[in-house]
Amino acid sequence: MFLLFFILWIIFNGRFTVEIALFGVAVSAAMYAFCCRFMDFSIRKDLAYVKKVFLFLKFLAVLTVEIIKANIAMGDMILHRYEKDLNPVIFKMKTKLRYRTTRVLLANAITLTPGTITIRLKDDELIIHAVDNTLAIEDDGNFIFEELLLKLEEPV
Repeated sequence: MFLLFFILWIIFNGRFTVEIALFGVAVSAAMYAFCCRFMDFSIRKDLAYVKKVFLFLKFLAVLTVEIIKANIAMGDMILHRYEKDLNPVIFKMKTKLRYRTTRVLLANAITLTPGTITIRLKDDELIIHAVDNTLAIEDDGNFIFEELLLKLEEPV
């Protein structure tokens, strides 16, 4: 929060000098102290939120890698398995996620990876269509998207 106050101070001043920066540090510190005292903010909570931002960035990085891997797998299926029959499959997956927002993130992550589409999300159950049964998600509790989203759900 302190950093946000300081950045806003610099933006609203329109220029950057040593005097403006020092005065901005003092004003930002005073505003942050006020927020900590009267608005239930704390350094511990701010650090926890920063940690969550890094977890979300890790989730986005893992999602990007999984999208690339799924694109390669789909390309392989299209180019080399055209003689073989694909075995499309629709399967159910239970999730341990508690909040609707993280469940929607999970459903969208599954849909964004080529070869899979989330057909339905209801409560803690997802119905997913996969182009081939090799792309189906095994329900062994080691689904990387779900693990990262579970960490994001942990209280601050």
